[in-house]
This record gives sequence, structure tokens and C-alpha cells, in this order.
Amino acid sequence: MTDAVAHVSDRYRQRELVASSFFEREAERLAELCHLMARRFARGGRLIAFGAGAAATDAQHVAVEFVHPVIVGKRALPAVALVNDVSMLGAAMVDPDGLFARRLELVGAPEDIAIGMMHGVDDPGETAVAVALKQASAQGMLPLWLGVDADVDAGTTEHRFAVASDDPFVVQEIHETLYHVLWELVHVFFEHKGLLEDRVPGHAHDAGRSSFLYPFLAEAGSDPSNVLEQVMGSILDKVADVTTMRNASVDPPALVDTARLISERIGAGGKVLAFGNGGSATDAQDLVVDLLTPPRHMSSVPAISLTNDDAIVTAVGNDVGFDNVFARQVIAYGRPEDVAVAISTSGGSRNLIVAVEEAKRRGLLTVAFVGYGGGRLAELCDRVHTIDAEYIPRIQETQATQYHLVREAFDRV
Repeated sequence: MTDAVAHVSDRYRQRELVASSFFEREAERLAELCHLMARRFARGGRLIAFGAGAAATDAQHVAVEFVHPVIVGKRALPAVALVNDVSMLGAAMVDPDGLFARRLELVGAPEDIAIGMMHGVDDPGETAVAVALKQASAQGMLPLWLGVDADVDAGTTEHRFAVASDDPFVVQEIHETLYHVLWELVHVFFEHKGLLEDRVPGHAHDAGRSSFLYPFLAEAGSDPSNVLEQVMGSILDKVADVTTMRNASVDPPALVDTARLISERIGAGGKVLAFGNGGSATDAQDLVVDLLTPPRHMSSVPAISLTNDDAIVTAVGNDVGFDNVFARQVIAYGRPEDVAVAISTSGGSRNLIVAVEEAKRRGLLTVAFVGYGGGRLAELCDRVHTIDAEYIPRIQETQATQYHLVREAFDRV
């Protein structure tokens, strides 16, 4: 246990060093990229995201952030995750290397933005992502590559962002902050008058309810260099915010104890049932991927994501009510030796509360990763890891660190 606690503590420090180094180096390019993406969106382009394994859940997370922005008043921007289509499974068996490229040929357009992600040199999607980005370039799309420091062929992709870490969990967390920043600042650029030459003329920029996040934009006028400089500063501020949030919520002994309790259930023949809504649904899926197909040095753990089956979720939601979409699956799959893991930014989602209540009735160990100080979920669950904050992107980034470190600790307790 002592070794595991020391390991978790060291991993927190590692994240801070990697994140600060990466974003200090890339802030200027990221600010410029946000501007380029906003121009593509203004001309009718879409964001098309893809990746394999855990990176597939990032593709889903990217899509939901752009289509369903959490900042009130921000527009929905078109985004799609290629991995969401079940036809991709058959395509992967026929042509694994051309998996994403062939789909881009069919659905891609010149004004689109293609973002391919991988978390390490052993990533199952390495070749497929590289081939797809070459295809995106050939079609006139804006190709973005999120990967690691390695000699990986991403074609002629100009916008390459490589994280200097051999830990796929750390790489993924840096990527999550990166695409959250892209989402946050693309919205700002898109609404700032004078910066998008293809934009339909409108009234002067008003940051509205999000003005507290970007006060400089209401005053910056239409000078691109001025706005880009301010956006660079905003990027570094956001990275500092997530570092502060991680440090404020760090509790290595608690994370290790949760890992121990889950491991005991797994050792008794149990499995993990994970669930959440929206971006937290993709985090639940990511946790399950990390359990079923972890990095090579970790053992596999049986797990099910209750967010994955569209037919079950929509059937229960339509016939019984959305409050029951996870509880019904707990009834179907849950056993006393199992573990229910709820991931939530608010702690107040009714369908998560109902599912946890059902899990407790059936004797499951209940675990929550939750923001907003915990909410109702914190009162219900056996093990709770809270983040006392209310801004969703930073909460999600901090939660990813928490459940990744619990996952790592499984083999050390």
C-alpha cells in the first residue's frame, strides 16, 4: 500500500511537469489553430474525429463538446466521431489500415477539419490514423494529429501536437485539455467580429454569459495579433487552472484504497459497471477500455460501459424514462460482487442517482468521481472522489487523472 501511494503521488507530479512544458511550447500554435478552425467552421466545415482504443473515446468526447457546448449561449458546431458508426467494426476487419481513410473519402469535404488521435507508439490506431490524415490532406481538409514524441508517420500533417511522455494515460489527459481548449477558444474566435473574413456580417462581439471567461475579447477589437496574444495567455491560464484543481483534489491514499476495494471485488469474480452522461459517458467508456485493454504492463479487468448500447439506452429512455437508463442495466447485469462507477461533473444527474440507489440495493460497491463538491452522489456512494469546482472541462480533466491513477493502482495493491 505504501508503495502504491508513493507511485500515485509521483504520477501527479509527472502530470504537472508534462502539461506545463507542452502547453508553454505549443500555446502560440494552438491559438493560431483555433483561428484556422473557426474560419473553417465559418465556411460550413465540420470537425471529424477518430482514433482507436482509448483514443476512440476521445473522438466521442470531442464530438459532444462541439455539438453540445456546456457554456450557455454558445452555438452548436458540427462534429462527428467516426467511431460511433457500428459499420466501422466490419470495415476494421476488412481493411484495418484504411479504416478511417475510406470513411473520410465518403463523408469528408474540403472545408472539414480532421482530427486523429493516438496515445502511444503501441496504439492500435497508429497506422489507420496516419493513413486517414494523408487522405484528409489530399481532400483539402485541415488535418490535426494528436500523438506522442516518436517517429510516427502522420503524412504531411502541419498541425502535429506530440506529448513528451511514454505514459498513455498522461498523453490522453494532455490531449483532453488540448481539445477542450480548442473547443473553448474556437467558439470565442467564431463570435469575434472582424477576425473571420468569410463570416456573415453581424453586430459587434458580445461574449454574453461567457464574458467572465474571456473578458479581453470584448475589448480587443478586430486586431488578430492582439487577440492571438491574449488567447495564448488564456490557454496557459487554463492549464494552470487544471493543475491547481488536480493539486487541490489530490488524495493518493484515498485513490489507492478505492483501487484496493475494487480489486477485492474483482478477485471475488466481480466486474465494473461504469456510466455517466455526455462527456462523462465518454469518460466511463474510457475507463472500461482501460480496464479491458490496458497498457501492456497492466492486467485486464472485466468491465461493461452502460452508455455503449444505443438500443438499450433509447429503449429504456423512450419506454420507461431517461432516469432509468442505467438502473435497468444495473438490474440486468449487476451482481453483489460487482462495482458500480458513476462519473459526473455535477453529482446531481437523476439517472446516475437512480442507478447508484439500485446498485446499493443489490450489494454492489459504489464509487463516484464527481465535481461540484459531490452533490447527492457523494452522499450515496461508498467511495467518493470529489472535485470542489464548477467549470466542467477542468473537472473532467481532473477526473481523468483520478480514475487513471485508480486503474494504475490495481496492480500495486
